[in-house]
Amino acid sequence: MLRLCRPVTARVAVAAALAAVPALAQATEIRVAKTSGCGCCVAWMEHVEAHGFTAEGETLFGGALVRRKLELGVPPEMASCHTAEVEGYVIEGHVPAEDIRRLLDERPDAIGLAVPEMPLGSPGMDFGSRSEPYAVHLIRRDGSTEVFARHE
Repeated sequence: MLRLCRPVTARVAVAAALAAVPALAQATEIRVAKTSGCGCCVAWMEHVEAHGFTAEGETLFGGALVRRKLELGVPPEMASCHTAEVEGYVIEGHVPAEDIRRLLDERPDAIGLAVPEMPLGSPGMDFGSRSEPYAVHLIRRDGSTEVFARHE
């Protein structure tokens, strides 16, 4: 009878468990278009990575970033500092990871989610104890929006 040493057996067991649950083995990738040196964009990317996503940043300059937002269907009144894409949806600004997960679970017929401007207390803008209430908006394909979630 072939006997495996414990470390090999343990590695095989872990590999088998990860193969059985693909969601644990591979994080959902978010591609983030941002400006160079934007600290809040990097902080938001760290937030989504802490919640199980993989964030890949792409630096775009001024007009190129604005063009990307418009091409993806982000209404100007919903604009923020960075624009991300995940599984066919657009994520504009400081949207919490929990709302992105809900979007991916529910799969509405929409362009994506947006947190306009840069509200204090939102992910990436959570500096110190100051915060303000804000809403996450669902952007419909016709350009209209509705509140998807509220954060106090």
